[in-house]
Amino acid sequence: MNNSNKIMYFLGIGGIGMSALARWYKQQGAIIFGYDIQRSQLTEELINEGMTIHFESDINQIPENISIAIYTPAIPSQNIELIYLKNLGVPILKRAEIIGRLTSDFFTIAIAGTHGKTSISALTAHLLKNSGIYVTAFVGGICKNYNSNLILSKSTEYMVVEADEYDRSLLQIKPNIAVISSIDEDHLDIYKDYEDLKSTFEQFVKKLPPEGVLIHNSKLGSFDSIDAKNVTYGIKNDASLFASNIHIADGKFIIDIDTEIGKMENVEVQIPGFHNIENTLAATAIAIEIGLSLKNIRTGIITFKGVERRMDFRIDNGKTIFIDDYAHHPEEIKATISAVKKLYPNKKLTGIFQPHLFSRTRDFAIEFAAELSQLDELILMDIYPAREEPIEDITSHTILNQTTNKKGQIMSKEEILEYLFKNQPEVLVTMGAGDIGLLANEIETQLLMN
Repeated sequence: MNNSNKIMYFLGIGGIGMSALARWYKQQGAIIFGYDIQRSQLTEELINEGMTIHFESDINQIPENISIAIYTPAIPSQNIELIYLKNLGVPILKRAEIIGRLTSDFFTIAIAGTHGKTSISALTAHLLKNSGIYVTAFVGGICKNYNSNLILSKSTEYMVVEADEYDRSLLQIKPNIAVISSIDEDHLDIYKDYEDLKSTFEQFVKKLPPEGVLIHNSKLGSFDSIDAKNVTYGIKNDASLFASNIHIADGKFIIDIDTEIGKMENVEVQIPGFHNIENTLAATAIAIEIGLSLKNIRTGIITFKGVERRMDFRIDNGKTIFIDDYAHHPEEIKATISAVKKLYPNKKLTGIFQPHLFSRTRDFAIEFAAELSQLDELILMDIYPAREEPIEDITSHTILNQTTNKKGQIMSKEEILEYLFKNQPEVLVTMGAGDIGLLANEIETQLLMN
C-alpha cells in the first residue's frame, strides 16, 4: 500500500501503541496529525520527528483531506473530536483494526498473554535484528537497545506485534507464529469470567494457518484443536524447550536452555526474575522456528538491554537500589517482588504501588493485598482511573485494609518525595501502569540528590 503523502489522524497519539503505529506510517511517507490529552516525553519526540500534535480537544485542529483516522479505545465515546470524525465520513478505525490489516501483508509473529507481551516482543525483535534479519516490531514499551517502541529494518521479512486481549483486540490479528505466555483473570470489565477470557485466546490460536506455529507456556496445558505445530516452553523439563541449572551469580540469573536443536549452557538472562526466564525461553523458541543459530540467539540474549519500566534498574550505586516496573496485576506484582527478593534476600524492600483502574482494584483487592504484604514496607498511591469513572467505596484503602503489612500507608506524590528525602530506602521498587512512571523520574532525581 502506498502511504506517501497520505494525511492520517491519530486520536490518542501519545499512547505507547498508537505512537509506534504513527511512527511506522511516518516512516512510510504519511503526513501525521494527532491529538492527545497530555504532553509527555513521547509526544515531544513525535513532534520532533515531524508530527503535528495538539493537546486540547478542538475540531478546528483536525486537518482537511484526511485519508484515514485511527483511534484508541482509551478515547471516550463522547469525545468531541471522535464524534466529529465519525460524522465527517472518512474511514475511522481502531488501532487494533489497523494492526490487523498490517498483519495480513506480512509474516506475523504475534505475542499474546495477560503478562509478558512487551518483554517477549522486544527480545524477539532484538534476536532477529541482531542476527541480520529484517524485522519490524511494534512494542508496548521503549526498547533500550533502540530507544524506541518501533523497531525498523531496511524492509520487513517479519513483523512482530503484541496481541492485546483488552477489547478482544487480538482477534483482529492474522498470525503465522502465535505465542501465548499466560492466561490469568484480567479485564473483567470486558470478560465475564476466566472461561470467557480463555475462549478468546483459543479463538486467537485457531487463526493460525495449518503451516503456522503455536508457542506457549507449558503451564497452560495443551491446545489440541489446531492443525498448527505446537511448541511449549517452561521451567520444567516437560516442555519442548526448557531452562535448567538456574542460579544467580553477580546479580544475574544464569540458566541452561535445552532446545530441539541443542543446548546452551550458562546463558546470562539480563533482566532478572523467573518470569523473565520464561520470556527469554519464549523468544528463543520463536528464534529457532525462524531458523536462527544457537550462537546468534545467545549473543542476542546477552546483549539485550531490556525495556523501560520492565524490571528497570534506575539506580544501583552501592547505597540504594531503585527499580521501576510496570506490574499492575497481582501475578505481575508477585513475580516482580519475588525477583527482587531473590537478588537481595538480606535487604529491606520498600514498594510503592499505584493501583490501575477502579474495576481491577475491586476485582483483585484480596490478591493485591496478599502479594503486597510480602514487602517490608508498602506505600500505596491513589487509584489511577485511566478510562474509568470512580466506583463507590473502591479506593486504595480497599487494598491497604486487607494487607498484613504493618508498615503500610497511602501517600500523595508530594508526600512520597518528602518521605524518601527523609528515609533513604535500601531497595525500592515502584509498580503500576499509570502515571507512576513519571513519578519514578522524580524519585530517581530525589534519591540521587540524597
